[in-house]
Amino acid sequence: MKQRLPVTIITGFLGAGKTTLLRYLLCHSHQRLAVMVNEFGTVGLDGDLIRSCGFCDEGELDSRVIELTNGCLCCTVQDEFLPSIELLLKRSEQIDGIVIETSGLALPGPLLQALNWPRVRTRVHVNGVVTVVDGEALCAGSPISNPVALEQQRREDPSLEHITAVNDLFNNQLQLADQVLISRADRITIEELDQVCCCLRSNVRPGTPILSMEQGKIDPLVVLGPQHSSLPERSLITLSSSSSNSYLQDHHDSHSHIAVVSSLVRYDGYVERSEIERLLPDLVCRHQVIRIKGHIWLKDKPLPLQLQMVGPRLNSWFEATSTQSWRPPSGSGVDLVMLGLQDSAMAELESILGNLFNTCQGATVLSLSGLD
Repeated sequence: MKQRLPVTIITGFLGAGKTTLLRYLLCHSHQRLAVMVNEFGTVGLDGDLIRSCGFCDEGELDSRVIELTNGCLCCTVQDEFLPSIELLLKRSEQIDGIVIETSGLALPGPLLQALNWPRVRTRVHVNGVVTVVDGEALCAGSPISNPVALEQQRREDPSLEHITAVNDLFNNQLQLADQVLISRADRITIEELDQVCCCLRSNVRPGTPILSMEQGKIDPLVVLGPQHSSLPERSLITLSSSSSNSYLQDHHDSHSHIAVVSSLVRYDGYVERSEIERLLPDLVCRHQVIRIKGHIWLKDKPLPLQLQMVGPRLNSWFEATSTQSWRPPSGSGVDLVMLGLQDSAMAELESILGNLFNTCQGATVLSLSGLD
């Protein structure tokens, strides 16, 4: 059985820093990623910037980069988006995931609906909606840094089916976000960053991580998630080398490395699917968890339940694992990787999860920090 391909959607206004982030992810993720870029008109240069970043051999570019130039992606779902996804799925053995960079005009909702269509929903899973916000522009009073370019993009899109006000479009991108990344955080003060975070927190769903970055640099594990089967026993993660993280908290440490705690937990014992799916969303909100990924072996089920959580989004489906994967001795149990921001919170989270199981096989906690 083929495993579902993860699809990550990167959204945000023109000039927010989406392409800079995407180039960094492509070059530093150590994953074979395929890319769909939705830019068009005289302001659309993102495809060239992606192709020139050196993330794959030149001979692979045509099969790894798809440029959608016929208008706003959310308005051309059936004509462009679905055929392009299906084309990439034919190459699923050669890629580890798909990243979609939307135009600055796109509403994420239609793309999420399209990924749930019968033609593709059993072959992909939503790896997260990442909304990139220009912190410098928002601090100055607007979510966009170049309103003239945005209006030009609107005029040059003959297929645009929605004329959404800037603030409404911004709120939509935030409300559907599973992660929010603040770009250009190094260009504003800590006090200004606090104000930006306060503004964002009032518009996102509970449990949505709000993280800052500079020059598109953030560890790919945070955005793309770990490849569970190849997670190293030791690794180094940093969110930003000289800016703060602001995941639902008011404590900032400027000009310092911010540690991410990775916890690999394995429990052997019986658990109900409904119980763990009820518990996890609450734990994510209360314990500053960025991502959860792994497998749950349920009683009398031949296949393990694949589980992934990013921010408030929880996906689960039954799927075979590799023969090398760890399996609970009793036949029921859990094997999860969790990424969070506080060691004490991770320890408490492990304890809560452990109480769900009859027997604890132990937990390995890795405290990770500082990667330049």
